[in-house]
Amino acid sequence: MIPVTGFEGQTVAVLGLGRSGLSAARALREGGARALCWDDNPAARDAAEAEGFETRELARAGGFDGVAWLVVSPGIPHLYPAPNPVIAAAWDAGIPVDNDIGLFFRSFGSGDWEMFDQPPKVVAVTGSNGKSTTSALIHHILQSAGRDSQLAGNIGRGVLDITPPEEGGVVVLELSSYQTDLARALTPDVAVFTNLTPDHLDRHAGMGGYFAAKRRLFAEGGPDRCIIGVDEDEGRYLANQLAEGAVDDRLIRVSSGRKLSGPGWDVYARKGFLTEWRKGRQVASIDLRQVRGLPGAHNHQNACAAYAAARALGVAPRVIEAAFHSFEGLPHRSQIVAEAAGVAYVNDSKATNVDAALKALQAFPRIRWICGGLMKEGGLEALAPGLAHVAKAYVIGREAAGFALGLPGIEAEVCTDMETAVARAMAEAEPGEVVLLAPAAASFDQYDNFEQRGDDFAAKVRARLAG
Repeated sequence: MIPVTGFEGQTVAVLGLGRSGLSAARALREGGARALCWDDNPAARDAAEAEGFETRELARAGGFDGVAWLVVSPGIPHLYPAPNPVIAAAWDAGIPVDNDIGLFFRSFGSGDWEMFDQPPKVVAVTGSNGKSTTSALIHHILQSAGRDSQLAGNIGRGVLDITPPEEGGVVVLELSSYQTDLARALTPDVAVFTNLTPDHLDRHAGMGGYFAAKRRLFAEGGPDRCIIGVDEDEGRYLANQLAEGAVDDRLIRVSSGRKLSGPGWDVYARKGFLTEWRKGRQVASIDLRQVRGLPGAHNHQNACAAYAAARALGVAPRVIEAAFHSFEGLPHRSQIVAEAAGVAYVNDSKATNVDAALKALQAFPRIRWICGGLMKEGGLEALAPGLAHVAKAYVIGREAAGFALGLPGIEAEVCTDMETAVARAMAEAEPGEVVLLAPAAASFDQYDNFEQRGDDFAAKVRARLAG
C-alpha cells in the first residue's frame, strides 16, 4: 500500500466505495488521516463500516463540516453531463476535489529514496484505444528485462494498493480520461498517448473536452519523456506543443501504417515491421508479423508505443523483441483462446464500439465474425472498410435482427445467443479462417459485462472442441 501523506490528523471525505474508493480510504488511514466515507449504495456503505470507516451523507447540510479534502471515484461525474450533488456541495463549501490518482502522485515518493542510486519511475499510459494492451506490454517487457515492475490504475490493482517500489522499480499506470481529468497531481516520468477516437463524449461535453482531459497528463504532468501517437490530428498537435524543436528527443513520435522521418526520435510500424529511427538513422527493426500475441495494425501501434516506453527506460531492442514473442495478450483483447484444424478462435469481446471492432476485423484476412449486442449511437457504417475480410457474420443479442440489417453486402445470420453463433461459425469455418468475437456493441443486453461475454465465447468454443 502507498500511504497517503499530507493529511495527518485531518478528515478526508471519500465519495464512491468501489475498488478505488475503498483503496483510497485505507491508504488515507494508513497515512494518518481520518477517512469519512459515502456511497449511495447501502451495501457499499456496510462494507466500509465493516472495515471500521465512518460514513456520512455528504450532500446534506453540514456534510462537509470539518472536512479538508474530497476524494472521488472515477465513475462519478464531476462536471458533465451534470455535477454529482456531493461534488457541487464540496464546491460550495470550498473543499478541494481530487481522486486516487492525485493522491498517488502526491504520496508516491518517500524518504528512503534519498538512499537510492536509481529512484523508482512511473510510466503513465492514456488514449482512447490500446491503453490496456500497451500498459500490460510495457510491464511484460520490463519483467522480461529483469526490472522490478508493477501494473496498476485502470488495469490490475488500484494505484494505492501497490507495494512501495524498491530502487530502480517502475510503476506502469493505465489512466482513463476520467482519472486524468480530475487528478490534482500528475507527475509521471514517462507519459504515453496512444490515439484518440470518440468516446465518453457525454462525460466530457464533446471531443474537445475529451482531448483536454487526456492532454492534462502531458501539459500539467511535466513528464521527462513523452511518447505520442501521431496518427490523428490531436496527437500531431500534442507532439508539436511538447517539442522544443525537431531534434528534441524528450519526445518520441509513434505511428502505425506510415513512415516517420526527421532528425528526432521516431518509432513506427509499416507493412508489419517496427522501426526505430533516431538522429537520422535506423537503430532497430522488428518483424511484428510473427508476434502472435499482437495481431493487426492496432496492436502494432500498441507495440510501437510499448517499445518506445521501454527504450526510454533503457531496455535494449533485442530484449524488447524477445518479450514481444512471449507476450500472450490480454483476455478479451485479440486473445487466441483455441486453435484446431487450421482455424483460430479469437476473443475480442472488449471491442464494444465500432472503431475497436473495425481494427479487429482488419487484423485477419478471412473471418467468421460473431457480433452484436446493445448497439451504440452512430450506427455501423464505419465498419465498412473491414467487411471485405468477413466470410459471414453470426449476430447475437436482443437486437440481432436490426444489427444484421446494418451490415449490407455480407452474409449475416441472426443467431441471437452465443451458443448458436459459436456452433454455426465452428461448423462452417474452413482452414485458414478465424472465428472472431468482436461485437461492436455493449454486452448489457445479455451479460453483466464484456468479460463475461468473452468468457462465455471461450467456454463454448473449448467445450465444442473437447466434445
